[in-house]
Parts: sequence; structure tokens; C-alpha cells
Amino acid sequence: MTLTTKISPTSVFLVSGGAKGITAKCAIKLAQQHPCKFILIGRSELLDREPDWSKDCFDEPMLKKRIMEYLLSLGEKPIPMNVQKLYNKIISSREIKQTLEAIQQAGGHAEYLSADVTDGDNLKQKLATLVERTGPITGIIHGAGNLADKLIEKKTEQDFEKVYTAKVKGLENLLSCIKPNQLEYLVLFSSVTGFYGNIGQADYAIANEILNKSAHLVKQRYPQCHVVAINWGGWESGMVTPELKKEFARRGIGILPVEVGTQMLVNELHPAYQGTAQVVIGSPLVPPPAPLNPELRTYRIRRQLSLEANPFLLDHVIAGKPVLPATCAVSWIVDSCAQLYPGYRFFSYKDFKVLKGITFNEPLASEYILDIQEIAKTDTQEIIFQAKIWRKNPEGKINYHFSIAEVQLVRELLAPPTYEFLNIAEDNIITITGNDFYQTGKSSIFPLFHGASFQELRRVLNINHEKITTECVWNEITDKQQGQFPVRSVNPYAIDLSTHTLWIWMQHFHQAICLPAAIQKYEQFTNIPCNTPFYVSCEVKAKTASSIIADLIIHDSQGRVYSRMLGAKGVIIPTQSVLGTK
Repeated sequence: MTLTTKISPTSVFLVSGGAKGITAKCAIKLAQQHPCKFILIGRSELLDREPDWSKDCFDEPMLKKRIMEYLLSLGEKPIPMNVQKLYNKIISSREIKQTLEAIQQAGGHAEYLSADVTDGDNLKQKLATLVERTGPITGIIHGAGNLADKLIEKKTEQDFEKVYTAKVKGLENLLSCIKPNQLEYLVLFSSVTGFYGNIGQADYAIANEILNKSAHLVKQRYPQCHVVAINWGGWESGMVTPELKKEFARRGIGILPVEVGTQMLVNELHPAYQGTAQVVIGSPLVPPPAPLNPELRTYRIRRQLSLEANPFLLDHVIAGKPVLPATCAVSWIVDSCAQLYPGYRFFSYKDFKVLKGITFNEPLASEYILDIQEIAKTDTQEIIFQAKIWRKNPEGKINYHFSIAEVQLVRELLAPPTYEFLNIAEDNIITITGNDFYQTGKSSIFPLFHGASFQELRRVLNINHEKITTECVWNEITDKQQGQFPVRSVNPYAIDLSTHTLWIWMQHFHQAICLPAAIQKYEQFTNIPCNTPFYVSCEVKAKTASSIIADLIIHDSQGRVYSRMLGAKGVIIPTQSVLGTK
């Protein structure tokens, strides 16, 4: 059965902050697709008619000049504050009228109510009169808000009240004006600041997070109501000034186009999303890096591991033993380094070694220890670490499992290069595809042991004695499946999948396989995409009876490099010694 929206021509939306800015644009978009009734609330005054001296004047300098002349004619001094106040009054009234007209043109009906949502009694009184004309309110869109950005030590109580009350008290007052059982929609304009936090916006983050929690509470109490708190990122207009937009671009924070964002608001009201009480639409707010302390520090991070906490391990079973992939050890190290310095991003590591793998078919250590040592810092440019993962065995002896000589964090990543030896032409030498490369498939020629969390290598495009090119796709797995090794700075599952390319080459030419031993250098320019095909070009550099060295370049169909693994060394072993019954 096709779900249809409950919004009808008789629906009435009460929209706070809805006559100007982004909220107004959202109301217009909603009216264009669902013509209904709107009550737009704002603090600005709607002028019945403009003064004669301001009519047909839309140039800011000229309008301000006329305001100055008007004040002089009254015998007042045209001080900048008074000029700006009158200018804002005229411009606000014009924008309100434009919003009302746009809704009318879309087939809806809109009325404006000049009121402060923080004044509950006044709001309730004014709404009572208006509702007699519009009919009962069936939906609320709470978009009102204020900013008072300052570092927390400089904020005043007045700053906090200004920001907090518009969001929180405003919501309380709006809800108090409506009978809960008649409310069909409740849309709260929250912010990614409430979800991720942001420097200088402690009060704004608190207020928006309260909106998020309020959405869940209302949904629990009134499940028939479509409730959603939308944690918006920055928009191309609204509170994001040109200066702030430049800062966002410098920090890699995306800005939401108005047309895209307003359509997303409409989409969220579709019945298919009835059960979703909170969404995030926008980029994480990555804080700017703090000045580096020149002191080189050391860190010790302890972690308990278990098979139960990491379901993906059942998809990485070697000879009947669940084994931690080397790429997961790398992600543990890299993510830990990146979390120490917000605003810096992982770019590369050098000299990674597998010293003694971690298997899960035997008693695990009570804890595994990651030691990190800073070895170099260059303020605003890079930080270099070295790291080791180890544990103590029952006899008290230290066993080292993995090590990296250098992990590099940088302020800004380099632009992805283009792979100069790109070749994705098909030679049809290996015609097996997809699941048939794996033990779960029908093929016994290429019995890759990896389960669904690490699949899949789709097809071999071309292969010779020096090189192999494959097409792969990593289908994203759940957070629960990822367990203690979530995809963050790197994607350990997609990177492990990329190495299957070398396995195929080994099996095709030498009827053997290899296990990871070391990587000379890994560089990452951008994340490997999920649920989307990517390509791996594996260049074999050297091979002996016991080992193989190759470069693996991970790229798109045009050769744009996502990442590259240079000098990857594998230890060659017979196929039957690795494959076993899961």
C-alpha cells in the first residue's frame, strides 16, 4: 500500500521564525508541494504601508541616504545606529511580504503574526484570535533561534538566555498553545552544533540538544504525531556569513544549498520517515586545530578485545581461527592518533609491521596496549607519531603484535593525484565474478576466505605477470558489525578488500596465497567510497619463494587516486594452510 502524506489543504502549520530567512524558504517549498495554511511567527513588525520616502528604493546606500534625510527632517541626528534600525525595519517588512506572497502564489494561504515565542501569554492570546480564521493548528515548525557566539569564559547570562530561551522556552510556549492530540507534525530546527559541538557555541549546542531530546520524548508520548528534529548544517544563506563560509571551506565543512535543503525538509515529512525522530543533514563541524604544544608527548591506550564485541571477525577466519585483520590494527592506531588532535587529518603511515597477529580462538589477554609516541611536530602543518600494539603473556613477557614507525597527521590533505598507468580494459582472462571468488561461492579456483564484511572483489579486468587490475565494491556494514573498529579515519574493511587483488594474482600464477607482513608506505588522499565500485591496480615489484612485494593503487574509473599502498610485503604460504572450515 502506498503511503500518502497527512498534509491537506486544511492543514495549518504554525511556523516560528518562518517569515524570513531559511525557515521562510522551507515554508515556501512546503507550500509549493503541499498547498495548505501557514501562520508565520516573527518578532519583526509588518508595515501596512511603507513611508513614501522609501517606496521603490531598493539600493541599500540610497535607502540609507533617504533615512538620514528623513531623520534630519524630524530634527534628529542621523546616527548610524538609528539609521540601521530603520533600515532593518523596512527590509524585514519587505521580506515578510515576499514570503507571504510566495506562499499565496504556490496555492497556500499564509498569515503573519508579530509575536515573541518566548512570551507565552502574549503568544497564546494572539494565536487564539488568528486560529478562528485559519482553523485548528495541526503542525508546528519551530525554526526560531538566536546566536551569541563567544568563548564560554566570555559569555554572559544574558547571552545564554538569549540563545537558550528562543529554542527551548519557545518550544514550550508553542506546544502550550495547541492540544497535543490534534498535532500531526512537529518539526524542530536543531543544528549539527548540538550533535557534534562547536567552539564558541556552548549555549547553542545545549539548546539544540534539548530540542533533539524533546523530539524523542514527544514521539514516545504521541506516537501518532510525525516528529523530527533536523540537525541542520550550515546553509548557503541564513546565519552563515560570507566570512564564515570561507572558514567552513578551509576546514572542509560542506554548505547546504538552499534548494537542496528545503527539499530535504519536505522529504522528511513523508510517511516513510514517520518513525525517525532525529536526523543530521550537514557536515560535521570540525574544530580548528589548537596551537601545538612543542613538547613531544607519549600516550598509552588500553583496550579489551572480544569476539562477541566484533561480529566482523566471523568474516575473517583463517584455518578455522578468527584473526584480527592487519588493517584493523592500523585503523586502531591511526584513529587514536587523529583523535588526539582534532582539526588534523590522517594522511600517511610508514613502515607498518605485523609482528604477531591476534587470534580469537584462544584465551585473549586481559588487555591490549597501544603505545603512541610523538616524534615530530610542525605547527599548522603536521604531527608525526610512532606506535606499537602489545600485551603481556601469562608469564609476564611482552608480546608485540603490530608497529608503525611513522603516522602522519596534516592540517590539509593534498589533492588526489591521477594514476598514470591506468588500464581498466577487460582482457577476459579471468571470467569468474563476484561471490564466486570466495569460499561461499561455487568456485574452488580462487577460494578467498573473507566473508561478507570484507566483500566483494567483483571482477578481474586484466592480468599479466607484472600487474592485475580489479573492480571492487565494499557494501557498508552496520555499526554493530564493525564493533570496536568503526570506519573513521580509514576504512579497514575496504582496504583489506583491496588486498584480495594480490591474492588473485598469486593464486592464478603460483597456486599460493600470502598473508600481510609489512607495508613500506600508505597514503590516503580521500576516503574509499562505500556501496560504489572502485578499482585496484596492483603492480608486482618483486617475488621470491617465500615473499612478495607489490604496490596497490586504489582509484576511481578515471584514475583519481583514493589511496595507495606502496611496498606491501606478503609472506607466501600454501593455500591449504590458510583455508579451513569456518
